[in-house]
Amino acid sequence: MGSCAAVRAMRAVVWVAALYPVLFRARPVEALAANWGTRALHPLPGDVTVRLLRDNGFDKAKLFEADPAALRALGHTGIQVMVGLPNELLVSVAGSVGAAEQWVLQNVSSYISKYGVDIRSVAVGNEPFLKSYKGKFEAATLPAVQNVQAALVKAGLGRQVHVTVPLNADVYESLDGRPSAGDFRPDIQGLMVNLVRFLLDNGGFLTINIYPFLSLYADPNFPVEYAYFPAPGSPPSQASVQDGNVLYTNVFDANYDTLIAALDKHGLGAITVVVGEIGWPTDGDKNANAANAQRFNQGLFDRINAGKGTPRRPQMPDVYVFALLDEDAKSIEPGNFERHWGVFNYDGTPKYGLRLANGRSILPARGVRYLSRQWCVLRPEASPSDPALAGAVGYACQYADCTSLGAGSSCGNLDVRSNISYAFNQYFQSANQQKNACAFNNLSVITTTDPSQGTCHFEIMIDTGRHDLTVASAAAAMTVATALLLLPLLSLVI
Repeated sequence: MGSCAAVRAMRAVVWVAALYPVLFRARPVEALAANWGTRALHPLPGDVTVRLLRDNGFDKAKLFEADPAALRALGHTGIQVMVGLPNELLVSVAGSVGAAEQWVLQNVSSYISKYGVDIRSVAVGNEPFLKSYKGKFEAATLPAVQNVQAALVKAGLGRQVHVTVPLNADVYESLDGRPSAGDFRPDIQGLMVNLVRFLLDNGGFLTINIYPFLSLYADPNFPVEYAYFPAPGSPPSQASVQDGNVLYTNVFDANYDTLIAALDKHGLGAITVVVGEIGWPTDGDKNANAANAQRFNQGLFDRINAGKGTPRRPQMPDVYVFALLDEDAKSIEPGNFERHWGVFNYDGTPKYGLRLANGRSILPARGVRYLSRQWCVLRPEASPSDPALAGAVGYACQYADCTSLGAGSSCGNLDVRSNISYAFNQYFQSANQQKNACAFNNLSVITTTDPSQGTCHFEIMIDTGRHDLTVASAAAAMTVATALLLLPLLSLVI
């Protein structure tokens, strides 16, 4: 990332290295890669999701964990898979080669041999060096990588499956705002050099997550135009960064090249660098909407299809779009938008138009089954000032996703009655439309008239076939932390 020359150096650091935050080789111009998250109360079935990927030209998928249903569905499909080893397993895997061997056996070898899954890489941890973790995973990450590599070699997969570590862009910085001045964060510089050296020496690659949206979210003074890819032939924005003979016109190029400069500085420039996550959310924040997401992702897809890389690496690397689908059971840290990164809605319908290679339009999922066309809403004769409503809405939003009700979100302009109805319906749908899930102290009623209005869509959930899903099991998918984070939203609902 970068800033104009007049901006103070400290702000330049923020723009060059995002607060939050695809292999370097020739690839077909129609090939795309996507993150497939599975934190949903009613996930799109695996076979439907795989068909969605293939219909839209995605030939690579990244899983954050070894989800059995997703992995089985990916078998014999020709889709190359990156499977994640979660942060919570880093310490145990780092402390025991045997633990690493067992994990590889259960989550890599078995899916390759039994189901024909084309697993090409293992992502060890997920952004383990985030500043907010305060060093929690720093000691375990490199030993875990070493043990997983040893386990892959022992399993006979050392050449087929490569190791990587997805990192947040806060692992590097530029003190004066120029990408060429990039270097690793001082507190982890030695660790980064040792980690990248091991990956390079063992055929692995580096994965970096870049989020221009989060730069905009974190800094109200961030230049908006710099977050997007400029249209071909358009003049550079005032926020463009001059770095020697190179003019950086967008934050992605500047951010990526800041990392490349850091690698070059330490003699590690030969490492392959994949973009593990990049995208734009459509809800949960004033800047998160379909129009902005379409603008950003269309620019990104155009760059991928053209194979146009950055000034320091002219060939576009593999880029895993974040994300394929919305996830209504995902944590909402650092914001409500976390559940709305999908290019597609929860049911595989496109949120906005996108042109793919050769001018093809993005296609919806096929074969999706829905629950009945019914919704749970506030009873017409009920008063929105009924004192029992606060507790009822609080309960509904504790166990279902109400993030679209926030200010600036798709349902942020509803009146009080519709706000309450939206919360009731989200709970009703999350509990598979069980009749007793629409029994809020006799304040609610089931209707067959769609209450959707304007930009606010009252959902009907996917029929996953698990009709024994109870309210308790739906509640278990939401953490207590998530519930507490939603509490400020409730004041907007009532």
